[in-house]
Amino acid sequence: MEHRQVIATAPSSTANLGPGFDVFGLSLEAFEDKITINAQSEQAAQIVIKVLGVGSSSIPAIVENNCAGVVVRQMSKDFGIKNNLEITLEKKVPAGMGLGSSAASAVAAAMAFNRLFDLGIETNRLLEYAAEGEVVSAGTKHFDNVSASLLGGFTLVRTNPRIEFIKIDAPEDLFTVVAVPSLKVPKKKTELSRRVLPRQVPLKSVVHNVSNASTIVAGFLLKDVQMISKGIDDLIVEPYRKKLIPGYDAVKRNALHSGALAATISGAGPSIISFLKNRKDAKQVAISMSEGFKEAKIECKTFECRISKGAKIISTA
Repeated sequence: MEHRQVIATAPSSTANLGPGFDVFGLSLEAFEDKITINAQSEQAAQIVIKVLGVGSSSIPAIVENNCAGVVVRQMSKDFGIKNNLEITLEKKVPAGMGLGSSAASAVAAAMAFNRLFDLGIETNRLLEYAAEGEVVSAGTKHFDNVSASLLGGFTLVRTNPRIEFIKIDAPEDLFTVVAVPSLKVPKKKTELSRRVLPRQVPLKSVVHNVSNASTIVAGFLLKDVQMISKGIDDLIVEPYRKKLIPGYDAVKRNALHSGALAATISGAGPSIISFLKNRKDAKQVAISMSEGFKEAKIECKTFECRISKGAKIISTA
């Protein structure tokens, strides 16, 4: 086999959207990771990883501890591919911020590997492979971020009786503002943020969340941003996770007062995401969210972004 190369990108994402815990995902144009996989003709089955870009020094280049490396190793094993592989990860999705960082790396790796060897893997199985990378950061497979990052738009995950993914295109006028605070997050942050959740919840809260989750789905189907935003209200997860985010209440209050239709924790946090109908109030919302974090003496960066179309192959050679 001659030396070959494939480059793929996968975008950031937000999960849950309030009441859709472990079910809803939304692809965001805020950031994207880029994966380049080079395959050599040597048959030693070695995988080498290089990490470049944002926070690269904190991302392990050891295969078993790297989201992209784990995905490529599993796919190589399953398809009997023994070529030496060099993976270059250009990291732009900030790690540990609730923006699907591990999912973006894993999805881009799965996409690139699939194309590199012309495997023709169907979408559900490709998502299964990408979810292997989530185990590295979250301690368990979960599919909300990887489905959004791969497919683009708004995604729902069904796990029973089997894994199934449903994609709905987002309204063209849906716009988001993401506030990313300058907070140190612990390793395995997602795992930690799952441990703070209650083991039992009142039936009233379940009914509230099911009603709102259904409203969000209806809003995406009807392409109605205001309806989507009405549903972004959560009584089960947010009350516990917001305690891990200093200034959360002030940031949310400010966002809503300055024009956002809804605001909630992005994934497992600590980023906070606001939802708007078009871009008109985005700058003011971004400023107000920053001011909310400043009340807690925390700096943050804000990003105004549309909904992404998902992962893509950008080069083959």
